[in-house]
Amino acid sequence: MPKARGRTSRIRRRKCFKSSPARGVNESCKSEFIDLRKWLKDRNFEDRNLAPAHFPGTGRGLMSTAGLQPLFAEAVDSIFSYSALLWAWCTVNTRAVYLRRRQQEGLSAEPDTCALAPFLDLLNHSPHAQVEAGFNEETRCYEIRTASRCRRYEEVFICYGPHDNQRLLLEYGFVSIPNPHACVYVSTEILVKYLPSTDKQLNKKISILRDHGFIEDLTFGWDGPSWTLLTALKLLCLEPERFTCWKKILLGEVISDTNEKASLDITRRICCDFIEETSAVLQKIACRKVDCAALLPQLALVEALRTEELQILKASAGILDGLHAAFA
Repeated sequence: MPKARGRTSRIRRRKCFKSSPARGVNESCKSEFIDLRKWLKDRNFEDRNLAPAHFPGTGRGLMSTAGLQPLFAEAVDSIFSYSALLWAWCTVNTRAVYLRRRQQEGLSAEPDTCALAPFLDLLNHSPHAQVEAGFNEETRCYEIRTASRCRRYEEVFICYGPHDNQRLLLEYGFVSIPNPHACVYVSTEILVKYLPSTDKQLNKKISILRDHGFIEDLTFGWDGPSWTLLTALKLLCLEPERFTCWKKILLGEVISDTNEKASLDITRRICCDFIEETSAVLQKIACRKVDCAALLPQLALVEALRTEELQILKASAGILDGLHAAFA
C-alpha cells in the first residue's frame, strides 16, 4: 500500500507549488483591477473563485483562488458567475476601436453615458481551455463552468471551441498561430467561376447544395480539401445525363471515374490559384512593411494569417496531387 502523506509532506508540496515558475502573480491590488471590480460589483456581478494575475509565458490572465473540480450534475458548486468580466474580456477590440475613433474625432475618450466596462484589455486570451461558457436559460445568466480540474493558483482559460483564426479574430479579437482548426474558405461564387457557363442545370445544382447544407464548409484545411468541398464539386460536375444521381453523390457514392477526376481537377485549380494569389498578397505586405512603419503591428498580423493560409494551401495541394495520381 502507498505510504500515507502527512502534514509535513503537504506543506512541502504547497511550498514547491508556490515557488513553481508556472504559478501566477496576483494583481488584484492594482488600481485598474480595483476599478474593474467596483464596476462589476455595481452591476451585481461578483466572484471569489478567480483573480487577475500575471503568468510567465502567457502574460495577463485569470487565476483560480480555489480548487475547481470538473462539473457534474451534482457538483453545481463548481459554477461561478463571472459573466460581466467575461463580457468585458470578450469585447476588447470593440472598446479599443471605439476609443480610438472618438480620439480621432476629437471627442473625449470616455463619455459619461458610456456603459462599457473599464479597462477591457486586462485579460489574456487563449483557445486552450479548462472552462466552458454559455447562457443558462433556467437561471437567465451567462455562466462559466469548469470542464477539467484546476488547482488553486493555476491559470484558468476559456474554451472557444474548434474555431479557425478568422472567427477568433472577428469574434474575440485575437488569433492563435499555429491553429489546428485553421482553414481557407471557398465561396460558391468562386466555384461557379471554374464551371462551364453552358451548364443549364447549374442554378438547380447550387440550389440543391444550399437546401442540403453543402455550402457551409467549403474549405481547405491542414488535412486537405473538406469532404463538403469535394462533394459539392462532384455534384456541380455532374453531366446532364447523370443529374438524377445527385442524391447518391450527397450520400458519398462514386458515380464515375470521369466525375471524380473532373471535380479533383477543379479543386486543384482552385487551390493552385489561391496559392498564387496568397503569395502575391504576402509580397505586397512585405513592401508595405518597409513603407508604412506605423502599420507594422497590423501588417504583421495580416502577414501571419496569410502565411498560415499559404501553408494550409500547400499542404492541401500535396494531398490533391496524391489523389489525382490515382486517375493518371
